[in-house]
Amino acid sequence: MNSKSETDEASRGSEASSSNNQPTPSNPKDHSVPVLCADTSTGKSKDVMKRAAAKQLIERYFYQLLDGCGNPNCDNRFCASSGEARNLTPNEAAAEAIKLFYTEARLCDTLPNKVPRTEAVINSVCATTPCATGTTRNIVTKDGDRIDYPSCSTSRFMDKFKPDSSQQEDCKNVRHNNGAPLTEERIYELCDECLETKKPQVLTRALGEAFTQPAILARCFQRKLREGDNGNGGEKIDKKSNAMCSSSDPDKDVDSVAGPGLDVASCRRAFQYLANVPSDYYSSALVTALTNLAENLMVELQMPHSISMDDAVNCFVIAFEVPDLSCSEYLETALPLLCIATEHLTVKAQAKLARVWAQHCKDSLRHILETLQQLITLRVISTNYVRHFQVQDDTTVTMATKTMKIVYYANMLAGVMESNTMREEPVVIASQLDPLGDALDHLYPLSSMKNLKHTPYEDPLAIELDINVLDARKPFLPFEEFYNEPLSDTIEMDIDLANCKTEIDEIGNKFSFLKYPFILTAATKSLGLYYENRIRMYSERRVSLLHAVVGAAPPMPFLRLKVRRSHIIDDALVELEMIAMERALDLKKQLVVEFEGEQGIDEGGVSKEFFQLVVEQIFNPDYGMFTQRQDEVTVWFNPTSFETEAQFTLIGIVLGLAIYNNIILAVNFPMVVYRKLMGKKGSFEDLADWNSTLYNGLKDMLEYTENDLEETYYQTFRICYTDVFGNNLFHDLKENGDDVFVTQENKREFVDLYADFLLNKSVETQFKAFRRGFVMVTDESQLGTLFRPEEVETLVCGSKNFDFNELEKSTEYDGGYTSESQTIKDFWSIVHSLSLEDKRKLLQFTTGSDRVPVGGLSHLKLVIARNGPDCARLPTAHTCFNVLLLPEYENKEKLEDRLMKAISYSKGFGII
Repeated sequence: MNSKSETDEASRGSEASSSNNQPTPSNPKDHSVPVLCADTSTGKSKDVMKRAAAKQLIERYFYQLLDGCGNPNCDNRFCASSGEARNLTPNEAAAEAIKLFYTEARLCDTLPNKVPRTEAVINSVCATTPCATGTTRNIVTKDGDRIDYPSCSTSRFMDKFKPDSSQQEDCKNVRHNNGAPLTEERIYELCDECLETKKPQVLTRALGEAFTQPAILARCFQRKLREGDNGNGGEKIDKKSNAMCSSSDPDKDVDSVAGPGLDVASCRRAFQYLANVPSDYYSSALVTALTNLAENLMVELQMPHSISMDDAVNCFVIAFEVPDLSCSEYLETALPLLCIATEHLTVKAQAKLARVWAQHCKDSLRHILETLQQLITLRVISTNYVRHFQVQDDTTVTMATKTMKIVYYANMLAGVMESNTMREEPVVIASQLDPLGDALDHLYPLSSMKNLKHTPYEDPLAIELDINVLDARKPFLPFEEFYNEPLSDTIEMDIDLANCKTEIDEIGNKFSFLKYPFILTAATKSLGLYYENRIRMYSERRVSLLHAVVGAAPPMPFLRLKVRRSHIIDDALVELEMIAMERALDLKKQLVVEFEGEQGIDEGGVSKEFFQLVVEQIFNPDYGMFTQRQDEVTVWFNPTSFETEAQFTLIGIVLGLAIYNNIILAVNFPMVVYRKLMGKKGSFEDLADWNSTLYNGLKDMLEYTENDLEETYYQTFRICYTDVFGNNLFHDLKENGDDVFVTQENKREFVDLYADFLLNKSVETQFKAFRRGFVMVTDESQLGTLFRPEEVETLVCGSKNFDFNELEKSTEYDGGYTSESQTIKDFWSIVHSLSLEDKRKLLQFTTGSDRVPVGGLSHLKLVIARNGPDCARLPTAHTCFNVLLLPEYENKEKLEDRLMKAISYSKGFGII
């Protein structure tokens, strides 16, 4: 060693000795976090001295672990010279040095002959290792949130590989991987050796060394560098690349040597072979390695130019390809930290990860999704959430949800996607002027919904991927598999909606599951939409009150419709047209319906009956606005209707009002209508439920591969269709279509033009007017961002699952009845024996609608109340409150007779 090194070494030794002369805290916890991570710019000399002393001690532990004290008879188990400590990488030694510093572990007398590390290294150590003491560790998320996790640091990583006394002799001969990336062939060798010798030390050490460091893991399972490589011995890694991966200098630029790319298939085969080894041999060690990997990734992703995007993506792909680990620590510690690390990826990196999963990891998507769902479910059911700690504050759940979003988009990309150019023209609704309301808003900020108006939330990852759920014709996994029912049932939707609408400057938005709607069931999202609409309704009432306070003519606080039963369509459409022309904002008020000549206050039941009567008449084929498909149960727009556009606009308003007022309608639109309402034009695949016969015929044409297609089908680009009167109409799909025959070359063009005409162009006028009326009511709601077209159909028409066992479980009793009352037992016995049609009548009688609410009958809160002793009266109902008034009949036969008469002959509001 030269003289300069000796001088530096002596100087360091004297500084360390002087630091040891200072008083030492008796409790290791007294070494607070700011001692290591304090800001030296504070100017406080005391903190600077403590930092310098800590630095010197950590350096001594660091070199002692790496190089030892030089004493061949050393018996310090924390010294490399003793032979008891395993070989550590510099980063592992740095983390362990801090651990030893906190516990005041033993230091050897003789210092190793090494030059001190620079200040940058110590700062890197301080940043790399979580600053926490005891058995927990504090992790900082990308948004600045902190979460404590059970300690699983490098010290525990050492314990996983440390042999017991009976195996120490064998472990002295354990071969090290020396930081070399793993290959498929290497995994085969290690697994075979482990199965043969029944000793997992070599396997666990190789996995641990590869999975701990991102720079090494990113280069595992690489594609062959050149064709013809027989694969013996794994990848052909040159000396420069190997040296870069195993370099002891943490400041080396690991991105300067780029690998040939990750071979996902090779990685999957290697892990499948690893599954042949008993999981208890390697699972615990691999979990610990994954935990350290996540920590290192979090640090490197926050440091510029520390790790490339490709390397980070490779690490996550490999980490999530790991097979099932029968270790609870994986779900408790490793997977949550991996999810936090995933959140630190840039949007571009997350998009690349989604594309890699979609292109190369289709078979793993279900495993990744199920693992994340298991993590969320276990966390939700095992945590007692309270008002000041909601599920939105649980970092484990929120970070797993953010990771699931990447899987969600990968799932769509891995399925069947349509062109994103087939969009309906946006509907522009002129802003409604309310000068007095705007003036009052400055005085009373809560006087309107202005504070809650935001542009629809657009996910940055969806924008980067240029993807929309409307374009996902058939995802790789069904969308329903992303629902998490325990989470959906736990969420307090009022709080989640407030988080969704609240923005916090500099810190970012509060977490809201409404921005991740794929994980929520339709019933939970409909509750969020219900709260949002109710807030708007209450806001309009407040505006009316403030108008009265300042002496202005107060507008009506409700959307009040007064109609005659005999002229319900004419009266309703005339009033709605007047409201839409004068002040369309009134459409967003709470609907109140009054039937002329009838007494009753509309608490919901009258509105249900109003919509039922309107739908029955307006969708009647005799009315001429809609047609009934001959071979289908759906209705469609009449392209030759004599009604004006204004009439279709008002029908759209009716549909929007039903959603806005949480009322289910008995309409039977094909799915393409809801897709078009959400902004996606109809295409060939939409013909499947619009006209299945036509769809199958056109599909057969597409699948026909013989050269005689022209002679077989004899079809030109002129099509024939019939109107409601049975007249044949002709249309040329292209100019001079009757002269152009369909061939193998142009059959796809013919099918697309045919579908476009039937679903879009032929009803363009009627549908645009219909959609405009719908948007007039729903333009400010989150309907489009929360719900897929299939969910919108459920929102409009209700569920199709008539499970009356669920209704029995959710029913409440009043007036002296209980679930054990004989009359109640007889009632449910009768109900379960009814036909589906009679069950619909019972729902109509008790709730005012024969439709099942979103989420099933378990979400229908029916109340059965005792209405006196045995008598000749029939059962009655308060449809506004879903209350069935049931006398206590003397026997089951009488109960059945009275109940069937009540549900079969009732009509109107409160009239038997």
